[in-house]
Amino acid sequence: MDSGLRNVLVVSCGFLLLFTAYGGLQSLQSSLNSEEGLGVAALSTLYAGVLLSSMLLPPLLIRRLGCKWTIVVSMCCYVAFSLGNFYASWYTLIPTSVVLGVGAAPLWSAQSTYLTELGSRRAGKAGGDAVARYFGIFFLIFQSSGVWGNLISSLVFGQKPVQETHPEQQLQSCGARDCPMASVATNSTQRPSQELVYTLLGIYTGSGVLAVLLVAVLLQPWRTLQRPAQGECDTLLSTFRLLRDRRLCLLLLLPLYSGFQQAFLAGDFTKSYVTCALGIQFVGYVMICFAATDSLCSLLYGWLVHYTGRVALYALGTVTQLSCMVALLLWQPHPHQLPVFFIFSGLWGLADAVWQTQNSALFGVLFEEDKAAAFANYRLWEALGFVVAFGYSTALCVHVKLYILLAVLTVAVAAYGTVEFMEARRSQPRRDPGKGQSPGRADPDAHVSTLVPAAPCRSGTGR
Repeated sequence: MDSGLRNVLVVSCGFLLLFTAYGGLQSLQSSLNSEEGLGVAALSTLYAGVLLSSMLLPPLLIRRLGCKWTIVVSMCCYVAFSLGNFYASWYTLIPTSVVLGVGAAPLWSAQSTYLTELGSRRAGKAGGDAVARYFGIFFLIFQSSGVWGNLISSLVFGQKPVQETHPEQQLQSCGARDCPMASVATNSTQRPSQELVYTLLGIYTGSGVLAVLLVAVLLQPWRTLQRPAQGECDTLLSTFRLLRDRRLCLLLLLPLYSGFQQAFLAGDFTKSYVTCALGIQFVGYVMICFAATDSLCSLLYGWLVHYTGRVALYALGTVTQLSCMVALLLWQPHPHQLPVFFIFSGLWGLADAVWQTQNSALFGVLFEEDKAAAFANYRLWEALGFVVAFGYSTALCVHVKLYILLAVLTVAVAAYGTVEFMEARRSQPRRDPGKGQSPGRADPDAHVSTLVPAAPCRSGTGR
């Protein structure tokens, strides 16, 4: 097996095991730890930690530890969060949420940098396509973690199912009509037994530990050419210095929107549509449909982008999610419409796969010389989207949140189109009469292949 593909599979399987645990816990936080809003507070704290760590830590840790060991150390932070859920309280869950948030940004920046470096080793024009394919393979495997995590929780909690009835008065306040100030409780559910909770947490913790061991033992570290040494202050500030690039400033709206739409699905769609109309026992199954669609489409897009280009895929994701938002504004969910819940989650996964695969590949290709700083900015703004969305989650009605999503998506796609226009003009052939095209400008992908190669991720202790 090709060494590059082998390393992609190791990283992908490690993330699969890790996020099988974390994804399941994230989906259940607002239900398992609903007293005094502990679950939502934990998620808000978590993403605030991601936001802060994105500003400073990723370039520094990657420089000192290398991509491999940055991933390993960051994965341990996720395991700590699983352990904190065994005795969920303000004194255990909030601190472990901070720990996870601090580790999340370096984890994703190191993963994105590592995969981009693997793809960039492909010679010539194929480099950009290889990056997209590697991200497609990664997200195929990674996104399936949502299937396994939700399936595990559904099977564990399904051992002693809780029967719930939903009166018509409650159903009238489901969907876009759900408001925090409504007099009718729209999410009154019973908590599973503590024995089942401990069983689930034990499975999740074991999955996280196995992920750490897999990456630590099998992932290949790179020992290749390095950049000239930078001071610690320069490394820390590299994330902010990259903001001088106009393209990055425009593209940051994409990860911001990614955070918004993921938070809406995990927090609002599951609560105001699924739980409100069907009950908490259906949340796992509906999210399985989302994760399975997301996973399969991620692989498909990694292959399809070679033939269609990324603009067509962005258009597909935009149209799909805009249509879903309009439909969610008009739809009144009801238990008799069970297939519709799965249709919405599947379509949302189809669009989310575009943002996850193409955003990562786009940042890696356009900012090849500063991959670590570019991905740190990516995770910073995605975390900001989560923080803002969770922050107003308990204050706004669902229809208002959908209007916010519509506005942010429209502006983000317009900004992305501006960057594509700038890149097209930059790589447009310049013809000299009688001499043909000027050297180095004839290839539409020249802006990718002629970039100065970035220093690969180095491994070791950073000495």
